[in-house]
Amino acid sequence: QGLNPKCDIQDHGSNLQVFHVYSPCSPFKPSKPLSWEEDVLQTLAKDQARVQFLSSLVAKKSVVPIASGRQIVQSPTYIVKANIGTPPQPMLMAMDTSSDAAWVPCTGCIGCSSTAFDFAKSTTFRTLGCQAAQCKQVPNPTCGGSACAFNMTYGGSTIAGNLSQDTITLATDPIPNYTFGCLQKTAGSSVPPQGVLGLGRGPLSLLSQSQNLYQSTFSYCLPSIRSPNFSGSLRLGPSGQPVRIKYTPLLKNPRRPSLYYVNLIGIRVGRRIVDIPPSAIAFNPSTGAGTIIDSGTVFTRLVEPAYVAVRDAFRRRVRVANVTSLGGFDTCYSVPINAPTITFMFSGMNVTLPQENLLLHSTAGSITCLAMASAPALNVIANMQQQNHRVVFDVPNSRMGVARERCS
Repeated sequence: QGLNPKCDIQDHGSNLQVFHVYSPCSPFKPSKPLSWEEDVLQTLAKDQARVQFLSSLVAKKSVVPIASGRQIVQSPTYIVKANIGTPPQPMLMAMDTSSDAAWVPCTGCIGCSSTAFDFAKSTTFRTLGCQAAQCKQVPNPTCGGSACAFNMTYGGSTIAGNLSQDTITLATDPIPNYTFGCLQKTAGSSVPPQGVLGLGRGPLSLLSQSQNLYQSTFSYCLPSIRSPNFSGSLRLGPSGQPVRIKYTPLLKNPRRPSLYYVNLIGIRVGRRIVDIPPSAIAFNPSTGAGTIIDSGTVFTRLVEPAYVAVRDAFRRRVRVANVTSLGGFDTCYSVPINAPTITFMFSGMNVTLPQENLLLHSTAGSITCLAMASAPALNVIANMQQQNHRVVFDVPNSRMGVARERCS
């Protein structure tokens, strides 16, 4: 993978280090550094595609959704190292809480741009046949040969591969016979170069496949986008999770069983609760509207009426007349500002975000933007707003907890 030697820290126990896709430790960082504006605009464009994808999973009242909840080609932002096969081959995989399956580029893949997994060198690798139960759990399975093949589309991209099994080792824990997609072909610009590790709640996700090992419990701390090394962590299993932490219930949406819905009941800007129409943040299992926690979207999105109310309250508190915009951000300032905190109020817990989780500053320091935008149909609490917090997903007790933790 050509990692910088400083970056090659060994994972231990059930703790995996997490690093940002553009950090100096990442082989996926842009070959020439982008200017701050280019970086923000590119990230925003990729984010837009993901938010549209997540929103497409929310049905309008009269429409029955046919998009598969397991279409997994989105723009992921945080990466962990997994070892696949016997002997183990290190692969970097993107953490994605809104998808289930794991997949990696395999040798001979047409259109894959990253290090491929050489399945011929693994003594424990096997391709699953069409009769395997897992074959019914992938989108559009086809059975031309003996292998269970699948293909899916997302945005302008398509991916195709075979359903396979091998040992996957996370930190020091081997999980034998792990089912994942071995990619044979990709086309389009929204396919992430590395593999994806799905942390959703569906049948092919890591939680379901390692139930006896980790009891469907994990947490992560995401380092800042600018953090230079593998400083965040993905902690698998109930042991070692924070003891003093407030929780909010996880909600189940039968239409989108994989997504982590939570009950957002209000938003404060500074000390004042913003006047938001209740329907903008209400959880609605029949349409899929509501609020999800997502590790793969970068900037938090609120549905239009909620976003406008929060943004206007923020602008009133900042009291600077000249508001400019940058790409999809409509609340930017070219003078130094004193920004209020923003508090997300969930059933049972409040999460107050300091400036570092709310503001984007240009490298020259001349522009500052509120790092949120509006969304079509779904509120998404995204990873910039989660940075330097430990986020715990306790699925058996159907709850999610958040505590401040420096991990940059």
